[in-house]
Amino acid sequence: MAAQEHGQTSGEYIIHHLTHLQNHKPASVVDFTVFSFDSLFFSILLGALGCFILWLAARKATSGVPGRFQAAVELLVEMVDSQAKGIVHNANSRKFVAPLALTIFVWIFLLNAMDLLPVDLLPWLWGHIYAAAGHDPEHAYLRVVPTADLSVTMGLSVAVLLICLYYNIKIKGMGGWAHELVTAPFGTSKNPVFALLLGVLNFAMQMVEFIAKTVSHGMRLFGNMYAGELIFLLIALMGGAFTFTATGFGLAVGHIIAGTVWSIFHILIITLQAFVFMMLALVYLGQAHDHH
Repeated sequence: MAAQEHGQTSGEYIIHHLTHLQNHKPASVVDFTVFSFDSLFFSILLGALGCFILWLAARKATSGVPGRFQAAVELLVEMVDSQAKGIVHNANSRKFVAPLALTIFVWIFLLNAMDLLPVDLLPWLWGHIYAAAGHDPEHAYLRVVPTADLSVTMGLSVAVLLICLYYNIKIKGMGGWAHELVTAPFGTSKNPVFALLLGVLNFAMQMVEFIAKTVSHGMRLFGNMYAGELIFLLIALMGGAFTFTATGFGLAVGHIIAGTVWSIFHILIITLQAFVFMMLALVYLGQAHDHH
């Protein structure tokens, strides 16, 4: 945690840190022409890092006594594989689903872990680079936690939805899945009128379920990481208020203690959020395999 930037009020400091580096300001709440370059950059970078770590573990794997790194990766792989076996009962599907779940967990954990960096470190470096290029450093926006960006978390949840739709069709067939959409969860009737009404109701409920699962899947991760990022900013403000007074020293000590305690606790949060997102993805994929 670093001190508040000179010349900024607390509100300006927080707003600056919560502003993305984008090609232009959004024209509305949903604007598909806006790109958050910071979220894209760190997501791709950490995705590549996660793939490299797993590749390195596979490359150095030995049948003998494993080292600490190999043992840690093996424990992680076995944990994910056991969860996949307990939820997705199709062995052929697990050949894709289990590695997907492992990738989700590692990638989201790394994205979440960016929250453990000092909140001013990378923005401070980016500000100097921005200024060296002849631009106003006041507009050197940078957010380093991609999972605190709703577009990233919703993109991940939509990707899970698309895979679920794929498995619904692959496992049940287009006709079988279409039949399920109009017969579950309330069933059907031999009476044509009631069958039509139940079909419309079932289809509406299925659409609501798909939308609700997708939105809650992305919003849960975003909400927790956004709150964590905001708390780190508030703790940083305590250090930024340091002065050579009793109150100033008290705030500095509080800044160190609160920052340390929250960082340690946040390690649990970032791990738990990655695990929850992975487990929900497995549950939704498992439901796509179930016949109703």
